[in-house]
Amino acid sequence: MKRFWLVLLSLGLIVAFSTSAMAVDLKFSGEFYAAGLYQDKTSLCRDCGPSTAFYFQRLRLNTVFVVAPGLTLTTRLDAMERSWGAARSAPNALLQGYAANVASAGTVAENENIAFDLAYVTYISPIGIISAGYQIDAAWGTVFGDNSIPTGKISYVYMKGPWTFIAQTGKNSAFNASGSFGIGGEQGYPRGQNFNNGLADADNSFYTLAARYSWNTGQAGFLYKYIRIATIRDVRYGALSAAALGEDTIQIHVGIPYFKAQFGPVAVQSEIMYAYGAHNYESAWRRTWDGVQGVDGRRQISVLNGWIDATADFDRFYIGGTFAYLSGQNPAHERQEAGIIDGGYDWNPTLILWNADRNQWAGDLRGCVAYNANSTTGTANNAMANAYFYQVRGGVRPIDKIDIMASVSYAHAVVKPTQAWLYNSYGWEVDLTGTYKITNNLSYMLGLGYLFTGDYFKGENIYNDVQNDFLVINKLTLTF
Repeated sequence: MKRFWLVLLSLGLIVAFSTSAMAVDLKFSGEFYAAGLYQDKTSLCRDCGPSTAFYFQRLRLNTVFVVAPGLTLTTRLDAMERSWGAARSAPNALLQGYAANVASAGTVAENENIAFDLAYVTYISPIGIISAGYQIDAAWGTVFGDNSIPTGKISYVYMKGPWTFIAQTGKNSAFNASGSFGIGGEQGYPRGQNFNNGLADADNSFYTLAARYSWNTGQAGFLYKYIRIATIRDVRYGALSAAALGEDTIQIHVGIPYFKAQFGPVAVQSEIMYAYGAHNYESAWRRTWDGVQGVDGRRQISVLNGWIDATADFDRFYIGGTFAYLSGQNPAHERQEAGIIDGGYDWNPTLILWNADRNQWAGDLRGCVAYNANSTTGTANNAMANAYFYQVRGGVRPIDKIDIMASVSYAHAVVKPTQAWLYNSYGWEVDLTGTYKITNNLSYMLGLGYLFTGDYFKGENIYNDVQNDFLVINKLTLTF
């Protein structure tokens, strides 16, 4: 009997040692935050909108499976991204549960439970680094203009000395050959209303080439991106659903040079983004844009954004300043001058205006309803656009664990949204933040922002009036 068990044990050990390991190593990292926010007014129109106060949280978990030396599988998920006690978004609600979370590959409803944002394999080969799957895209150079959006793509990176060369291709959105509803809501169509009539080529695809040079005190680079949007090809929409509407496409070229450099205690960074191209409208009904007839069905694209930022750090205190320009759409021009590129969801220079986090949790911060019912109300939400932006800031670190910073910002619109728009000043904003590092992995932030609302938000009616707004936020962040 003992001999039987000895033979059985020997066979088990042979099988165990001959079985390939599924993963050599497993690495975890992530972040959890819980925050409370109070906003005095939800509208910048005087005597409009109540205050709002709530708590919210999010868990982000990054996992790297090291399958073999030089071969990894990377995933990222967001869980429990919700306001405390708030009603869950219904998964079958078209404009709520299906609504896309800007910084996620999942919907709002999925992020309130668990949403996987990233899943890609990376192979470090002798001729370069190859990655395929859902990865972060639209983030390059400095934080200005960055929208760290999970996107399906294939990436190739080759490094030689101080040089890095990058080539990528991927899909922002795609339709299968049998036809499907587009959840993306491209080019002004309501979410879920585009139908591509079975076309397999009705995709939004991109191709990227980039190069970066690094040295001891800085780096500089250039990125070129070509985007072909064919999601409106042969679209059937609304009352026009009985007829094919043409082979409409949009072709966009984007060039982005940037640099970062350290000059003693002074860090300087700058980035310029220029997008050009054309809307190719073969269907007659699409050739009219904002009431202006296009030329031969083509509407040219010319969008220019840029910024320069400098910070001088003297250990216990620091000072800095920022200037940014983001072109706006002149209503008298036929060409498109805004909308392709913007200040980015990653860049949040203030606590109230153009703050993607505030907008995600507290909603749109609207101005007065315009006198003309067909024109828009003034808003300054999410990513910055159509603005001259100026900011000065300074901070002090009385001890290593405390960082207190104050900033003063001013912005005004490059162009007014309509000919009847009255003013272009967004206003002044004063922000004060303090961060206390409780441990190496745990920190607490308290922020106060006050907006001296500009007359831009009055819209088109001289009798509209605006009110100032303020915000208080405190946030506990755990990193691991």
